[in-house]
Amino acid sequence: MKAKIYVTLKNGVLDPQGKVILSSLPGLGIAGVEDVRVGKYFDVVLKDIGAEEARRLLDDACRRLIANTVIEDYRIEIER
Repeated sequence: MKAKIYVTLKNGVLDPQGKVILSSLPGLGIAGVEDVRVGKYFDVVLKDIGAEEARRLLDDACRRLIANTVIEDYRIEIER
């Protein structure tokens, strides 16, 4: 079983890396972009585990290690 984890900054949290990318796009000839927010993506492969247990374990991993829940949100997608 595979899972995808997306970690993004919460609304209202400043994203300096996103701002640098946004300000650099016009210099590359890319216009019309209003905002850029940078996040993290994780591909996780799970061995011999059900979807509910996988979600529980990954939620625990996100809260304790993967995401800084003070400033970041996360979303888990389980693939069968």
